[in-house]
Amino acid sequence: MIIKANSPEDYIRQTPKERHDALNTLRQVIRTNLPEGFEEGMQYNMIGYYVPHSVYPDGYHCDPKTPLPFMSFASQKNSINLYHSGIYAKPELHDWFVNEYPKHCKRKLDMGKSCIRFKKIDDIPYQLIEDLVQKMTCDEWINIYESALKKK
Repeated sequence: MIIKANSPEDYIRQTPKERHDALNTLRQVIRTNLPEGFEEGMQYNMIGYYVPHSVYPDGYHCDPKTPLPFMSFASQKNSINLYHSGIYAKPELHDWFVNEYPKHCKRKLDMGKSCIRFKKIDDIPYQLIEDLVQKMTCDEWINIYESALKKK
């Protein structure tokens, strides 16, 4: 399900009405807890949170015109998905999230490398997401990103 939107508000408006509350709540949780330095906008046809060029002028190595991606979420056909690059790039953060998840949700964790899928929107663990969002600063993300690039 690809949504062509110009803003986060436009994106949410284009999703099924029964998802609006969950998407708006998820957006508010992220915006309220996002560390300083990150910005919200549209990236890759999703609501994205990234390091703007004003903070990290080099941008994303795959396309330097694109701000450095960090986190995003999307309404997919069968789920709402949260993508968090820090979970993929920092094993300690991944392990923390996997261990904390059962304390916040009765359902089995449905997760890929950086993608967390929520098939039942009533079970989105907003408190856990709030904690996750606060776990990585903009500077830490830039350092992890640059360290990974230097290894290549």
